[in-house]
Amino acid sequence: MTELAPVIEDLSTYLICGRVLSKPPEDPRTGRSVAQGLDDARLAERLGLRRAFLSERLDIKDAGAFLGGAAAVTTRLEVGTGALAVPSRDPRVTASLGATMHAAYGPRFVLGLGRTEPQFMSYGQVTFAHLTDYVDILRRLWRGETVHYEGPAGRFDGIALRDTYDGPAPQVWSCILGGPVAARAAARAFDGVILTPFLLPEAVERTVGYIREECEKIGRDPAEVRVCHPIVTAPELDDYETRLLAHARAVTYFQMPSFAKALSAFNGWDGEGLLAKFAEHEQLRGVASADQSFHRKDLLGPASLIPDSWMEQTCGIGSVAACVKTLQDFRDAGADELALYGSYPEQNAALIAAWRDRNGVAA
Repeated sequence: MTELAPVIEDLSTYLICGRVLSKPPEDPRTGRSVAQGLDDARLAERLGLRRAFLSERLDIKDAGAFLGGAAAVTTRLEVGTGALAVPSRDPRVTASLGATMHAAYGPRFVLGLGRTEPQFMSYGQVTFAHLTDYVDILRRLWRGETVHYEGPAGRFDGIALRDTYDGPAPQVWSCILGGPVAARAAARAFDGVILTPFLLPEAVERTVGYIREECEKIGRDPAEVRVCHPIVTAPELDDYETRLLAHARAVTYFQMPSFAKALSAFNGWDGEGLLAKFAEHEQLRGVASADQSFHRKDLLGPASLIPDSWMEQTCGIGSVAACVKTLQDFRDAGADELALYGSYPEQNAALIAAWRDRNGVAA
């Protein structure tokens, strides 16, 4: 049996496997197959990462199928959705996913929920009232209750799970940008939050402050809401791959108007100016979602419009030492946990080792 390194409690990862391919891409810098993602889960566990999240895309990677596989090939690695779109599933289906994961693999599953963007997968926007009611329905189903509900989350007449898992219910986390309204929902309904990438440390610090304030208002210990911040990392990678991982990925975020405006305002950036440049770019003209229309390797043109300084301030880029400093800046800002994003565990092995040494975790 392969020896596992001790768990680093404050360091997790995203599993990047957005290509439904029978074989890996010819240029490994341009993507990872789903099968490679399972190998990455194995390595993440061996390296001592605490958790592995998956950003679901229903048309190319199903969270239940993939995370079930990731849990099956590991023994202690926690796995989670980051995020599962609330409109994509009837709450009975989501509750069944959580119960099945825990029953099959032990209490290692975290259900991360997202509100979605209006143009993404044609789901439409989800309000915070919808989101928090959906979570309440899930918790009631896991407790074995029969739920009668009509409200922002829809209408459900006497729904229940036929069998009730008798172990601990999954934790439910919210994937948020980090403003006061999101913090209020997090304090009242969630066990943790996954922040959006590309936030400045100062923005993360403000979010942590909002959550603490909301918890204090309702008499909840702020430590009960774990804050995880995903950070794109490209340690010691060449310029081409760094731009694929950081700048090109950022295009898929900043090309969404509502998200770009909110995140830019939160960071103090000129999001309106960037959106105007995207609108004028020939490749993006008339494109509702760059994420659904292009792979990152096809977005280097629009990616050149994103200021390097934005990526340098929010991503782990350059030397391992520089990446460690970036990660520490976000821990100092109040994030309880960091999730390496964009790159895969093998690329981050030296960074993980350096982070372990810096924090005194036994090798």
